[in-house]
This record gives sequence, structure tokens and C-alpha cells, in this order.
Amino acid sequence: MAEIIAVANQKGGVGKTTTAVSLASALALMGKKTMLVDMDPQGNATSGLGFDKRGYSPNIYNVLVELLPIENTIKASSVENLSVCGANNDLAGAEIELVSALARESRLKGALSSVKPKFDFVIIDCPPSLGLLTVNALNASDRIIIPIQGEYYSMEGLAQFVAAVEKIKSALNSRLEIEGGVLTMFDSRMTLSNQVKEEVVKYFGDRIFSTIIPRNIRLAEAPGFGQSIFQYDHKSKGAEAYLEFAREFLARRTPIPIRAQENIA
Repeated sequence: MAEIIAVANQKGGVGKTTTAVSLASALALMGKKTMLVDMDPQGNATSGLGFDKRGYSPNIYNVLVELLPIENTIKASSVENLSVCGANNDLAGAEIELVSALARESRLKGALSSVKPKFDFVIIDCPPSLGLLTVNALNASDRIIIPIQGEYYSMEGLAQFVAAVEKIKSALNSRLEIEGGVLTMFDSRMTLSNQVKEEVVKYFGDRIFSTIIPRNIRLAEAPGFGQSIFQYDHKSKGAEAYLEFAREFLARRTPIPIRAQENIA
């Protein structure tokens, strides 16, 4: 039965989609049956794995608004063991169309119930907002990973987002937990980055991931080629960091050291 993980932060530009795509890809390369659900109307996770988001139909919009079975939208990616439920700009209208819909906060949760037995993990890339799309994602999820950029403004709004998560847990999804924060786009040469790191560690305590994702040009380039970082340049610092992040993620779920065969060549 799949564990559902939302990658979310109400602030944009913090490496959220890169983290969702890279974590999902790394887990798949480790032999875990994984599905990536793109809940962002920008559709960057969809195009970042090589799909033409403009022509991706049906997609998650049809699932949320028209109650189309999610199985009808799932496609195999070029990464072995990784499936995708894509999105495009159609999804932008869902925020408005769902306002008066029955069980509007539970559409994604209901849709995923039929496919959970087929996967080990479902990773959800959330939009940078606290609207109905994000509420649907958090209501469907077991845990949340919060990417945090190593800059001052990334800390602004974090407490507000965590408070919103607690409200969703109280009102809709009692099993929802914050897995932790992960520092992204980190430049150790900058004093400010290290100051932000200290604040993030204080805030999250032992829930902060020890793996830090560096600022890396290869991570920025990979989506333009429709490839995961492991396909684009598996020897890059970005690929190494996200692979280590995935190992740490899995290690939290088992007392046995992870020694999975990783085919990233």
C-alpha cells in the first residue's frame, strides 16, 4: 500500500518541483514502484519528465473536476518504475470549479484510493499556494516534505504554512504529519545561507533532513531536456545530493541500512 508524500511550500521558487521529481525518480531507480502526481497548474513536473504538458489529456484536472478514474491519466515515464499523473494549465480552473463541488477537499484522496495498492510511494508536487489544490493534496497525504531555500525570505511564511497544515490535520486528515524540511539551492559560501540553515535546524529539530541540496546548474538544466537529473547527469553534485536524500528518506522507514541496487547509469 503506497505511502503518499506531498512536497509542499506556499512560497514559490524554493526547489519544490525539482525535489518532487528528483525524489520520485530516485525512489524508482531504487526499485520502488512510484507515481508522481502533478498538482501544479504550471505542469513543470510533467514537462520535466519529458511529457508535452499541453497535449497531456486526460490529466489530473479531469480527475478532480469530472471524477474521471485516475487510472485513465497515468502514464509510464522514461524512468523505470516511475509513473506520472500529469497536469497543465487546465488545472488553474479547478480552484474555481471545485468551490461549489461536493467533497471538494477530498477529490484527490478518493481518486488515489484505487491505485494505492499498486505503488510503494505516491509523490505529490503541490502548487505554491494554500488553495484547494494544495488542500486536496494534503488531505490525501500521509506526510509532507517542505523544501526550504537557503535564503532569508524562505523563512517568511513558514510558520503560517505549518499552522495551516495543523488546521488541515485537525479538520480533515488526522494522520497527516510533517516529515521534515530539506534545504535546497544551498550555497555554503554565503554567510546568509548558513544563517538560514541554523534557523531551519532550530525550527524543525530532528525532523530536518541532514542531506542538503546544493545550488547546481545541472539541476536547473535537466527539466529543459525533459529528463530527471539522474538521466541528464547522474554524476553531478545535484544528482548525488538527491540520491542521498532519497536514501535518508528510505532509512527513516526501516531500521535496516538501505543497500538497494541503484541503476542510474
